[in-house]
Amino acid sequence: MSVSSGRKITQILGAELDKLVTLPLIGFTLIGTFILNIILAAAFTSIGLQGAAGTQSILNIGLASMGYLQAGFIILGILAACSEYTGGQIRTTLTTIPWRGFQLSMKHLALAIVTIPVAFIITASGVLYTFIMMRDTAVGFEIDTMIKTVIGATGYLTLTTLLSAAIGGLLRRTVPALVILLGYYFIVSPLTKVFLPSIKNYLNYLPDTAGYYMYMPPSSDELNVLTPMQGTGISMLWTLIFIALAILAFRKRDA
Repeated sequence: MSVSSGRKITQILGAELDKLVTLPLIGFTLIGTFILNIILAAAFTSIGLQGAAGTQSILNIGLASMGYLQAGFIILGILAACSEYTGGQIRTTLTTIPWRGFQLSMKHLALAIVTIPVAFIITASGVLYTFIMMRDTAVGFEIDTMIKTVIGATGYLTLTTLLSAAIGGLLRRTVPALVILLGYYFIVSPLTKVFLPSIKNYLNYLPDTAGYYMYMPPSSDELNVLTPMQGTGISMLWTLIFIALAILAFRKRDA
């Protein structure tokens, strides 16, 4: 890669990072997600202390909020993708950066750079809070297991954010993207697992279920489950497919 090309990519990445960190809604979403995680961690820890204390896993309780926590990262991805279409700022972006493929690729890379440390901090904070509160009563865990689990949860939230951004880029409208993604993650997928158990094994290959195995080890009574590596691979494949579709659509459309 030539120096000029490398500088061009660096400048585009810097511009996308600057847009993300200066967008107020991004900051509000991340702060709100962090606060929500602490509240949920406290609630689940309290339930664990009052209930089956001594038999609960710290990691299971510390990550019990993940099902709700992912909503914040879905919103984060959609806001990152759709914010420029509100008011037509995307035209200014494309005037300044006419290389659409580079621009959208760097947007997703910038989003990953922002999301990874935030997701790690939020995830680790819930586990740490649970450990502090339940270290004398709950079943312990090895530090290696904790690190792998937190890294897996961080990866899942990051991939969920990027997938949401790609779908938001395809739709280009915040509300429809929110309805579709939140509806899938919180209504369609859970209800399908309950009312259509005959296809449960096939659901393992959908992004939310595959992502679950990135951070939560399967229980002994589960059949046809995925390993963390398999869950990661499937989740990455879904994310890359939708990013590729978003880039293709972005290059073909008018601003």
